[in-house]
Amino acid sequence: MRYLVTFFLLFFSIGVNAQKIDKKLDRQIRELISGFHGKMGVYVYDLKKHKEVAINADEIYPTASMVKIPILIGIMHKLQSGELKFHQRMTYTDSLYYSEGDDILASFKSGETIELGRVISLMLSYSDNCASLWLQGLSGGGAVINNYMAQLGMQSTRVNSRTPGRRGDWEKYGWGQTTPREIASLMKMIKENKIIDRKYSEKMLRMLGRQYWDEEAISQIPPDIFVTDKNGAVDASRGEVLFVNGKHPYIFAICSRENEDESWEPGNEAWVLIRKVSALLWKYYNPGSNYQPPSRIE
Repeated sequence: MRYLVTFFLLFFSIGVNAQKIDKKLDRQIRELISGFHGKMGVYVYDLKKHKEVAINADEIYPTASMVKIPILIGIMHKLQSGELKFHQRMTYTDSLYYSEGDDILASFKSGETIELGRVISLMLSYSDNCASLWLQGLSGGGAVINNYMAQLGMQSTRVNSRTPGRRGDWEKYGWGQTTPREIASLMKMIKENKIIDRKYSEKMLRMLGRQYWDEEAISQIPPDIFVTDKNGAVDASRGEVLFVNGKHPYIFAICSRENEDESWEPGNEAWVLIRKVSALLWKYYNPGSNYQPPSRIE
């Protein structure tokens, strides 16, 4: 069985890297992101015509909160093994407190309980870091999650924070690291029910489709289109990965690092480009669409 899994992963990896390039779209995206003050990579996969765009797509970038996709996969393995139950109640303790950010779970009092499924929802929908670190631990830790990533054929996607032997990677990339191709490939595997089985893959897809942080790439897509998404942001890195299930479905990931613009306003250079690339892709795959995003609510 192990040999069959290895063969499947090798075949999948070769298949992803052997896709035809959409040269027209490649040119348009390269023109759009040229001049960016930092390092940027883009990977696009056309699920209808099986073509791709790969721009710096195999370089390593910080995940920021996109690391929560590998953590999600880790916790799903614990559910599949029966070690955890989706609706079991978990007890929050002060030892889980994480002070950085505006986390909902961190406002809990020690001894309060919450369903595991809601902890997962906080991680994915609200990008709650306190919930995410709790789930990372419940999954067995970064080393266990990284082993799952290796089994899935991911050579660069790893959890670094609180993971033995990865301090140097943590200092360079932060909580996690990935490539645009690999994080998009994980989203594709989830969409195609290739993570554990259909039951767990579909659950992941549904939960990734409930996103509070919808003002960047998602904002350029009509609200009646099903989109799964996970974005991530730290000072010098912004990124996002999406599956867009329109008439012409596609997956895309955009990652950046060493960004000169470290601001947190909507006009941040990387966020502007993420929105522009998302708008370009929507119009490219839906040429008859006249959707114009409204201005954001302030």
